[in-house]
Amino acid sequence: MAQEEDDTGRDYDRARRRFLQLAAAGVIGAGATVLFSGEITTALGIEGGDPRTTVPQKREWVMLIDLAKCDGCGECTKGCAKMHFVPPGQEWIKVYEVKDEFGQRHFLPRPCMHCENAPCQKVCPVGATFQKDDGRILIDHDRCIGCRYCMAACPYDVRAFNWSEPPHTPEELAHPYSPEAPWPHRRGTVEKCDFCGHDAEKGALPGCVVACTAEMGNGAIYFGDLREDAVSNGVETLPFSKTIREQQGFRLKEELGTGPHVWYLPARR
Repeated sequence: MAQEEDDTGRDYDRARRRFLQLAAAGVIGAGATVLFSGEITTALGIEGGDPRTTVPQKREWVMLIDLAKCDGCGECTKGCAKMHFVPPGQEWIKVYEVKDEFGQRHFLPRPCMHCENAPCQKVCPVGATFQKDDGRILIDHDRCIGCRYCMAACPYDVRAFNWSEPPHTPEELAHPYSPEAPWPHRRGTVEKCDFCGHDAEKGALPGCVVACTAEMGNGAIYFGDLREDAVSNGVETLPFSKTIREQQGFRLKEELGTGPHVWYLPARR
């Protein structure tokens, strides 16, 4: 556990140092203003040109986590587990205590990053891991053979494996399975955060967002549509690209080229 926390802390440090290096070089400030506009937004598909999208105005879900607001309460983990009937021993959003480059300790929630260029998808031999038009990475448990190659390939360590048959409740068993809402859970398959897209399409926020805001009042986790350039924690709505630009937003292990759909605001600003 200690090693895992140290590794996550180093990832945070590298991301923050990368931002400061870019700022010193003059890339951020002038360059960040076009992060979601012009040629780059075209490349991302916000104004068209996304090879995944054939229908205009598709959603592209994104999460923003404000580390300055997170107090490590773990309500996000509990809210996610309750909504998805997550089996014991799994945490689809895990909260780490980490140390930043200034030696200050803070908390860092880590869900699946739903990467644009997902390593887990590339190594799956049966196509059980796939990407939706809205950017989410999902798992089809009807196809998953339990090889766990995806777990080895994921640089964020966000996947879990059911070594035995998970315990069930009548409510869980009554739910029709789909990759969008992947329960009932089953033995011999890999699981992870699904970004709650099945609820987002209906206008509902993910379980982690609701729990953080409703249970604790922190509102540290925001969720929304990249193409609408807006994210919400249920109480306030923020302009996504402007917030990222002005508050030094960053992504974990961005240097790997994975293109995470989870962004962070630093704990110290």
